[in-house]
Order: sequence, then C-alpha cells, then structure tokens
Amino acid sequence: MKFGIILTSGSPREAAGLAAEAEAAGWDGVFTWDGISVGSADTYDPWVTMAAMAMTTSRVRLGAIVTPPSRRRPWKLARETVSVDVLSGGRLVLPVGLGAVDDAGFGNVGEATDRRERAERLDEALGILAGLWSGGPFAFSGKHYRFSEMTFWPTPLQRPRIPVWVVGAWKSERSLGRAIRWDGLLPYALPGHEWSPALLSEVREWIAERRPLDGFDIVVEGTTPAADREAAAGIVAPWAEAGATWWVESDWEGGTVEAVHLRIAAGPPRKASPGC
Repeated sequence: MKFGIILTSGSPREAAGLAAEAEAAGWDGVFTWDGISVGSADTYDPWVTMAAMAMTTSRVRLGAIVTPPSRRRPWKLARETVSVDVLSGGRLVLPVGLGAVDDAGFGNVGEATDRRERAERLDEALGILAGLWSGGPFAFSGKHYRFSEMTFWPTPLQRPRIPVWVVGAWKSERSLGRAIRWDGLLPYALPGHEWSPALLSEVREWIAERRPLDGFDIVVEGTTPAADREAAAGIVAPWAEAGATWWVESDWEGGTVEAVHLRIAAGPPRKASPGC
C-alpha cells in the first residue's frame, strides 16, 4: 500500500513547503484539491499549487482530489496536465469526478449542475485528454465538445498516459464501469450502503471480474491520529487487507496548515512489519 496526504489548507507557497516535508517523511503522494468558491475556505488554483509542489519534490505523486472536467475546457486541461507532468518529471496523477455542486463554481456561474450532463461531459473530456496526450493528429465530435484535427506537443512524460483515477459509486454499474476503463478508483458508497473494508472487498471482487487488477489503483481516504502511530496503522490495515492500494490522509474539518504539518511529520500510517 502507498500513502498520500491531501493539503486541505494553505497557500501555494505553504503547499510547496509541506510537500517537501512529506517527501522527506516517507509519504508516497501529496495532493491538493480543486475548487472555485466553497464557503469561506481560502481557495487556490490547483495547477499553480501543484507546480509549486513539483519544484520542491522529486519523488512523490502529485494530484488534485478531485478535478471535475465538466467545468473545464478539455484542451486547456490537457495543456495543464502535460505541463505539470513534464515539470514534475512524470509524477502527476489525475483524479476526476463529477464535482460537488455546493461549490459556487458550478451553478452560480452557469456551469452544468445536472448529474447526467456532468457525467456526459466527464466521459467526453477523458476521451479528449487521451487523444490529445497521444501526440498524434486528433479530432473529436461529441454531444458537448467538437473540434477539427489538431496535434498537441509535447506529450506527457508518462506512458501510455498520465494515470487517471475516477470517482465511482457503489453500486452504480455505470459509475463503476467508467472508473474501470481507466487507471484507478476513488470509491464511495451510495445511500443504503455502509462504507467499510468489507464493502471495499466486495467492490474489489466486482472489479476483478471485469478487468485485471494489476496496475489498477483503489484509493481510500480517511484520517488517522498523528500522536499514535500504532493506532493509525491499525485503522489503515483492514483497508489494505480489503484491497486498497492507496491510503490518502484527508482531514477536511480540522486540516489547518499546522495540523497537516504535524500529521506529515508523524509519518505515514504504515505497519511496522513488511508488506504494507
């Protein structure tokens, strides 16, 4: 299992410093988030933030959990992703989803809020990204996006493409089916299903029946205590046993810069014994 942490607060400069601390403390990934106007939260552009993080690190995975392509021009997103992938030396991952419409960057500015339309735009955007990342001549004609042939250079450093993690809802076959066409799943449970390691194991079995698990990431979010490493590892262990390949520390309520600094310094919630 790999271990990441979401920097839920802090400026791009602070994020750059925290990312360097996380790399030194043994974390495998450092993530930001993608928002426009969410309540009173200080909000910064994720691509500027990830560029700053790329300049202070050399090993950790970088990404924004999560980017909603439905409110971004796919060709602009293609440029942003390639730029950060090249800048970081091929360390970007692209977690995507429909997006939370409590962000005023959706309905308040005229972006689509209908779930079906956002899903359609997500599917089209992912196809466009893959086509433009290829570096070959590419044209597209869909319900929401269309353009004549063009070629994007440079290509991402990663091959065959930048890894894409997709939010998938259990037990929606349409939602999960989208995720398994790409490189990883950020799972969540629809109402009526209690999220647990046992349910994750069921999700993993569902995936294994439909595609190889080799090279496919299953990403679980949660919080663990900084002050008790043994207890932290105990929280994560059942998720690893159930098939999660990433644990991402994500304190959305109390994740101040100082709190995140302390959690980073305590190190990943990794078991003392080999294998996790």
